[in-house]
Amino acid sequence: MTLRTSLRSLPRPLRIVLARLSILIPQMFGVLLATFLLIRLLPGDPALLMLGNMATPEQIANLRERLGLNGSLWSQFTSYLSTVVHGDLGTSMFTANPVAVDLLDRVPATLELITYAMLLTIVVSLSLAVVSVVKPRGFVSRFSKVYGLAAGAVPDFWVGLLLIYFLFYVAGIAPAPFGRIDAIMSAPPAVTGFLTIDTLLAGDTAAFASAVGRLCLPVLTLAIVNAGALMKMTQIVFADNYRSEYIRHARASGLSERQLIKSALRNSLPPIITMVGFLFGFLLGAAVLVETIFAWGGLGQYAVSAVMNSDYPALQGFVLVAAAFILIVYTVVDVLYGIADPRIEV
Repeated sequence: MTLRTSLRSLPRPLRIVLARLSILIPQMFGVLLATFLLIRLLPGDPALLMLGNMATPEQIANLRERLGLNGSLWSQFTSYLSTVVHGDLGTSMFTANPVAVDLLDRVPATLELITYAMLLTIVVSLSLAVVSVVKPRGFVSRFSKVYGLAAGAVPDFWVGLLLIYFLFYVAGIAPAPFGRIDAIMSAPPAVTGFLTIDTLLAGDTAAFASAVGRLCLPVLTLAIVNAGALMKMTQIVFADNYRSEYIRHARASGLSERQLIKSALRNSLPPIITMVGFLFGFLLGAAVLVETIFAWGGLGQYAVSAVMNSDYPALQGFVLVAAAFILIVYTVVDVLYGIADPRIEV
């Protein structure tokens, strides 16, 4: 039995995962090399930033030697690659903590934010798309046209600032946009890292209400900006299926409108899944500014701090984690796409 025949005997989702893994390692190596070189082009001397303008040349030279910044780019890269392979992402120049520890502390905050934002984005965009296609002359259809144009033209940080101003300062209906939970409350024991879940597991309803309230503005910011793209794409795909011959035949056969919508939406899933996967990876980058505005304490705020301080190990660690996350998301998308459309050959 040949290798190709053996692979064909495996379940389809597993074949898709194996095919994706075959290119995952070269992609990660390319990401490591590219980010290492690009980060070195950032302005500022890390040793000078750490010691301050009053440092002597000897102190700066000694610190550069200790940080391994005096060697050639190739020697710095090979040293970094060796430590990454062994699970060591280096030590942050400013927090003095291992970068891996800093990232692990902040990953749950970012995942909680972008997960809820993605769920709200899916619900809003699919609802608007389906209603606007089924009732093309209704208010929702007219609103979706305006919203689709505006959503892609407005930056997320501007939306966040507007929401803070109107909902917090003017109306006073939103909680203070600072952190993941009220400062006077103690965080629950970390189980999942998601405060909304951990507070429920701990039975702390007050902390749960605070965590949900603090999520509202940043989640709403990301959903408002990103739902427009998914809505427009869903409208196009769903309209093609909803107005197709097989739907007209099914309607003439007596199927209910709900069944017709369900059938058309199911056949529209492959491109929708692809777009959802793309947006989920995109949200990690979009969360950088949003986390900074709302003092969220996640990966995005950590990355901004690393850029401002020329903290090379921290910034490289963030880029590596972000790249790995996006590649994992795309692998999951490939598996779901293959399940949704069995015609795709693997």
